[in-house]
Amino acid sequence: QVQLVESGGGLVQAGGSLRLSCEASGTAFSFYVMGWYRQAPGKQRELVADMSEAGRTNYADSVKGRFTISRGNAKNTVYLQMNSLKPEDTAVYYCNADFVVGRPRPYWGQGTQVTVSS
Repeated sequence: QVQLVESGGGLVQAGGSLRLSCEASGTAFSFYVMGWYRQAPGKQRELVADMSEAGRTNYADSVKGRFTISRGNAKNTVYLQMNSLKPEDTAVYYCNADFVVGRPRPYWGQGTQVTVSS
């Protein structure tokens, strides 16, 4: 059974930084795409960033220039470096992945809370 486990969330002051990590287990295959979504209270879940195995990245406009997604040397790991954090970045951040493109990605982590205080 494929499992994604996030870590690295927490409480930080505005302007600070956090690094989220996601590690997958339960598969011998490499995910083609891995990424991060977030969901703030009362809002829909939204894509933050994702990255293909080939290195192609995609970012939400709200995080461009502040967040950086990267894939680890270890298979099926992904990171999100978040700099210049703002209170509006407060949300539960979820790791997400799939082996193919063109369908809703079925693999999700349990989420990690990021809280940015003003």
